[in-house]
Amino acid sequence: QVQLVESGGGLVQTGGSLRLSCAASGSLLSIRDMGWYRQAPGKKRDMVAIISSGGSTNYADSVKGRFTISRDNAKNTVHLQINRVEPEDTGVYSCRANVRQLRFAGYDDYWGQGTQVTVSS
Repeated sequence: QVQLVESGGGLVQTGGSLRLSCAASGSLLSIRDMGWYRQAPGKKRDMVAIISSGGSTNYADSVKGRFTISRDNAKNTVHLQINRVEPEDTGVYSCRANVRQLRFAGYDDYWGQGTQVTVSS
């Protein structure tokens, strides 16, 4: 099995910064893309940022210029640096990893349980 564990959430004031981390562990052979997703209260879960194994990134328009996604392939971790937070950034942030467990198997998505980020105005 594969486990994803997020950390770094909490309460932050508008304009502040936060760094989220997610570590993948377990029976995994390789990880393709990794990403962060956000579910605001009463809304569906949306993509925030995605990073490929080669380092290519993609961001939601609402976070461009404020959020930075990065990863450490050797440690199977992905990070999300959040700067100049806004109240609209409040939500549960979950990480996703596209993982191959066996040599001749395909890739499957695994999700963490999420970490709460609350921005106070």
